[in-house]
Order: sequence, then structure tokens, then C-alpha cells
Amino acid sequence: MENKRDLFSFSALKVVTINWLSEVWMIFWILVKIMIPILLVVRVIEVLGWIQQLGELIEPVMGIVGLPGETGLVWMASMVGNIYAGMAVFYQLGLAGELTVAQVSILGTLILLAHGLPVEVIIARATGVSVWFTLLLRVGGALLLGVLLHLTYSSFDLLQMPSPILWQPEIASTTWFDWLVTQAQTLVIAFFIIAGLTLLIRILRFIGVEKVIHALLSPVLRALGIGVKAVNIMIVGLTLGLSFGGGLLIKEARSGQIEPKDIFLTMAFLSLSHSLIEDTLLIMLLGADVSAVLWARLAFTLLVAVLLARFANYLSESKQRWFYRAPN
Repeated sequence: MENKRDLFSFSALKVVTINWLSEVWMIFWILVKIMIPILLVVRVIEVLGWIQQLGELIEPVMGIVGLPGETGLVWMASMVGNIYAGMAVFYQLGLAGELTVAQVSILGTLILLAHGLPVEVIIARATGVSVWFTLLLRVGGALLLGVLLHLTYSSFDLLQMPSPILWQPEIASTTWFDWLVTQAQTLVIAFFIIAGLTLLIRILRFIGVEKVIHALLSPVLRALGIGVKAVNIMIVGLTLGLSFGGGLLIKEARSGQIEPKDIFLTMAFLSLSHSLIEDTLLIMLLGADVSAVLWARLAFTLLVAVLLARFANYLSESKQRWFYRAPN
């Protein structure tokens, strides 16, 4: 009798494990199909030197937010590449210790709201949100918040002391081989993160904690006009971000259990505030103040999300397709 029970337990465990690994691979493969082509395009742009040219084009824009023109290259490197690329350019230009805390905070906010656009915009598109809207929201939102922070800091003479040098990275190699190794390592890390998170979600669901998390977040989502079924998307985005969490976000969006409008509002929120722990700490290493890169960013995101929820209610079905549609 015990042998049969042990055999049944082993068979059940085997089925659960196979289902879990199948889910992990499906999510990972979705992410790989998006990331690899985009990363190759970004690499070519870097090699051709187009990032520097684009950075020079936006130099005049940086004055609007109270920043020197050369910071445009830092922001462009972040937008086309990622936060690490922007940080590397920041130190290569010798900006560490040259800007005030207010200026670094503004620059850091621009980076946090608009970085990794080639990958993250395509991920948002895969969830059903239009490319033009995501770009407008992230770049336009970054500039708007940057202007508001600049006016606040300059009007009240806040954070005008020189920024501290908290970290000095080594200049990374730029060879194709080292780049390929770095990307391979990133994908391997992404696989294990996906595996760990999906396993955690299954465990939380089994012991009933997932229902508690949903209950805690549901009032916030309702206040933002978002259905409670979007909780998992929100949790993944806030913790992992759009790149590492992209496969899970797309899977949840394609599940058919979440209304397109809720996906739109959730992804709009996450476009402005995601990976709250890691990304915020990275920017603070540049000397930015937490008041801007976390609290002001969250307050701005909440305000934009509420306004978008009200706006979405007045859209006809035909006009909704300009902004979002059910993912394929």
C-alpha cells in the first residue's frame, strides 16, 4: 500500500515538475525571440557610433531640465542600451562629482523613466500596447517630470551641493566576443530568474499566500481603475522590471483572463515605474537623491495612471485600438 502511495507521489511530483519546466521554457523562449534581434540591432548602432550622434542631437533638450548638454549622451546611451550603458558613459565623461545632487537626481529620473527602449517597447507591444504610445509616455513623461523637478529644486534652492562619488566602475571591454559573453550571461540569469519566480508563484498559490497578496493590492488597483486580475503583471513588473520579467508579462497578458484595458493601464504604470529596487539603487550610486528617483517617480506614475484610467473610459472601441488591443 505504501509502495503504491510513494509511486503515486513520485508520479504527481514528476508531472508537476514537467509542467513547471515547460512553463519556464515557454516564457523564456518568448523573451529570447524578442531580445536577441533587438540586442543585435542595438549593438550595431553602438559600433557605428550612432548613439553619440543621437546624443548630440538632444543636447539642446537637456537645458530644459537644467542639465548640461553632454548629459544628453548619457540619457541616449540609456534609452538605446540600458541603465548600465548610461552609467558607463556618465563616468567616461567625467560627470561624477561635477554635477549637483539636484542635477544627478534629474538625470537619474530621466534614465529611470526612459531606458532600454528597443527591448522594453517591443515587450509592451507584445502585451497589446502600441509602440507610439509607449514611446510618448516614457520619453515625454521623463521630460515632464524632469522639468517639474528642475523647477522645484531651483525655486527652493534644494540639493544644490556637489554630488558625491559613490562608485567608480571599471571601463568594460567593447569587443564583440566580450559583448556576446555578456549577453549570454544575461540570458542565463534571465532563465534562472524566470524559473525561480514561476516556482515561487506556484508555491505561494499552493499555500494560499497569493490570495493574500491579491487582497492587499486590489484596493490600489481599483483606485487606479485596474482590474484585480492584473495583480501578477504588476508584481512581476515592480520587482523584476520589463526586461527580465518580459516573458511573464507577455504570458499573463496573453492568458485571456485580463481585459485589454487593464493590461494597457498596468503596462502604462510599469512603463514609468518598474524594477523599483534594483534600478533605483543603481541610479542612487550615481549620487541621485531618493526623493526624486523613487518618491517623485512613484507619485508622478500614480497621477499619470489615474489620468489615463479616466481618459480610457471616454475612448470609443475604434479609438482604443490606437492605444491598445488584445495581444496575439
